[in-house]
Amino acid sequence: MVPLIRGRQQVVVAPVDPSKLEVGDIVLARVAGTVYLHLVSAVDAARKRVQISNNRGRTNGWTSHDRVFGICVTVDGAARPGAAGKKLTTA
Repeated sequence: MVPLIRGRQQVVVAPVDPSKLEVGDIVLARVAGTVYLHLVSAVDAARKRVQISNNRGRTNGWTSHDRVFGICVTVDGAARPGAAGKKLTTA
């Protein structure tokens, strides 16, 4: 299986509105004190959390919305589908 993001690929991450996240989004999230890019594999809107996984089928667990800092909007200049509409807007 090919990774969604390979080593040395340039990514652009933007602040995210966690309530808009969907399965398949790539997010920047804190896990055990370290910040990583992860794949969203499930959403629990009622408990304000997302399940994060890798693209090889391994589930890393649930993380709360307050630990999700951003969404990957481009990989090597190619836009990630649907990511732009999930950016956090400031008033």
